[in-house]
Amino acid sequence: MSGGFAALHRVDDPLVLPNVWDLASARFLVEAGFAALGTTSLGVAAVNGLPDGAAVTGAATVSLIRRLAALPVHLTADIETGSVAAAVAVAEAGAVGVNLEDAMGPAPEHAALIRSVKREVPGLFVNARTDTHWQRPGDLTEAVDRVRRYADAGADGVFVPGLAEPADIAAVVAAVDVPVNILFLPARHTVTTLAELGVRRISTGSLLFRAALAAVVDTARAVREGRAVRPDLPSYAQVNVGPGERAAGDVP
Repeated sequence: MSGGFAALHRVDDPLVLPNVWDLASARFLVEAGFAALGTTSLGVAAVNGLPDGAAVTGAATVSLIRRLAALPVHLTADIETGSVAAAVAVAEAGAVGVNLEDAMGPAPEHAALIRSVKREVPGLFVNARTDTHWQRPGDLTEAVDRVRRYADAGADGVFVPGLAEPADIAAVVAAVDVPVNILFLPARHTVTTLAELGVRRISTGSLLFRAALAAVVDTARAVREGRAVRPDLPSYAQVNVGPGERAAGDVP
């Protein structure tokens, strides 16, 4: 299945990759027509009462991938800074890809990790993330240097979350021969403009999880305040479906 996942990065349109945090969110996105899903480290951490970015969600991520593996969809796991053991574990659970982030640690060490993962699990799609633009002022020169190092180390794709300026995105795309992944930024990006810049994969990151939390609060307030509740919610029957089952007329 990993070969099919890699091919999704090289078709005419970019791969739009929603990021999920549980089986219900994944199932509804599959039925909405998405061919591949990733996990969101923030979502997985938050639903388990854990902090994101602290390397404590490994077991929860493996457990989630194992539950999602029955779905007819390609799965890629966010294993944060990761390890060879973590990559092997999610691959054995059913993932065909991983995100490996450098957290702005030494680039040679991250490149060495990428080589080790590819040596141990050659068919796993390694999306190498650099945090040059994540929650910090961006450094394009360093971003280009890091993505080149990671591509040379065997990464199947590179990911620069937080990259927003069209010229910067185009520079990263031009720097490597592997697919470039960009984190979708509302009001900054559209799928069309990112496609025109050569981006091959567009991730939602924690966006869907945070949107779901906002919808929960907004709906509860609407009930309390007497405002209208969105009428096109999934029905009880659509949600109450066991593994491998599908409710009649199940269109989320």
